[in-house]
Amino acid sequence: MAERSSRLVGQGFAARLLYVVVRSIVVLWCRFWLRLTVVGRENLPRDGAYVLAPTHRSNLDIPCAAAVSPRRLRYMGKDSLWKYRSAGVFFSALGAFPVARGTADLEALKRCVELLNSGEPLVLFPEGTRRSGPFVQDLFDGAAFVAVKAAVPIVPVAIAGTEEAMSRGKRSIGRGRCVMVIGSPIRETVFDSRRATRDELSLITSKLQDRLQVLFNDAHARRISRP
Repeated sequence: MAERSSRLVGQGFAARLLYVVVRSIVVLWCRFWLRLTVVGRENLPRDGAYVLAPTHRSNLDIPCAAAVSPRRLRYMGKDSLWKYRSAGVFFSALGAFPVARGTADLEALKRCVELLNSGEPLVLFPEGTRRSGPFVQDLFDGAAFVAVKAAVPIVPVAIAGTEEAMSRGKRSIGRGRCVMVIGSPIRETVFDSRRATRDELSLITSKLQDRLQVLFNDAHARRISRP
């Protein structure tokens, strides 16, 4: 368990240096090929951990999220992605950490809390899986749960255009025009007791859903209006 925790936190100099290199390449590609524009960076907390909660319409949302901040962002991924060493090195370099498939959701969320407690931002897609269309709905409480447990804010993020560039089931990546809008943090997650009832978590999730919908509408409008 100690070894797993060490890999999860990944505080070594080599791991951080590799992230900087890989992120730079990925962000450059997003800006060139997807013509990604990021709006609202001033809403990001300047330091400390937080949960970044983006909309999810494509696998491209993962590299796009890296453009949010030069700080290292961490992702939770299914352990099968680490089946091959080269792939595992790449995903780890992007800040991802493996979670065993079939593991109880609660155990995975506990690992997320552990990571947030180390001071690093965590990316969690509250829709749980890739969705389609302009509406944000049926969010899971996972983002609210880990944010409350770690007493950190949730930063809602909407990403428009990735579904058009690479929809679900599509293998090739089309030339895109993507816009990402970062909203103001939801800070109701910071409780002195670091506990919340199921109803309180649902209220936080509902607020997150409303914020994401507004941001998603904004991102789509900005994307369409771009020359």
